[in-house]
Amino acid sequence: MDDHPRTARIRAGSLVLRPWLPDDLAVLLDAYRDPAIQAGSRAPVNDEEAAARWLRGQEEGRASGLRHGFAVVDPALGDGPVGNVVLVRPAPGSGSAEVGYWTAAHARGRGIAPQALGALTDWAFTAFAGDGLVRLDLLHQVDNGASCRVAEKAGYGFAELLPAHPPWPREGHRHTRRAP
Repeated sequence: MDDHPRTARIRAGSLVLRPWLPDDLAVLLDAYRDPAIQAGSRAPVNDEEAAARWLRGQEEGRASGLRHGFAVVDPALGDGPVGNVVLVRPAPGSGSAEVGYWTAAHARGRGIAPQALGALTDWAFTAFAGDGLVRLDLLHQVDNGASCRVAEKAGYGFAELLPAHPPWPREGHRHTRRAP
């Protein structure tokens, strides 16, 4: 495992979490055709230009130290990404950050999301322990029962009900996990 936040590659069982690459554009576009991914996204990816912008955003976020997005690769399903996990920090030295994820439709139901989210969480608490990170939050719309299950499997307990807030039209859940 490479723990440096800018170059991190994380192993989680058979999964590999690695930085997103420009060559992942087609996989990203295909994943965002899924209505479930679109519904949970704050930044829709509808075409090649939007996908290229999304990929640049991952690189820029990593360079700034405020966003660490990882392509989730399961060698049993091929060489390309089958999901995404991300850590978003509001500012350096912040005690809390937000995590998110998605899994491509063809890879769901295999335990990939909780395994990848758990690995990201462990990495984040190690990589940013010296910078004061002590809490991670996972947010999702209230009608997304699958995200509740992923959160619980990855050790994120239900913390509170959130009011609807753009871009999400429904109330939401906040799940939280604290540093060990």
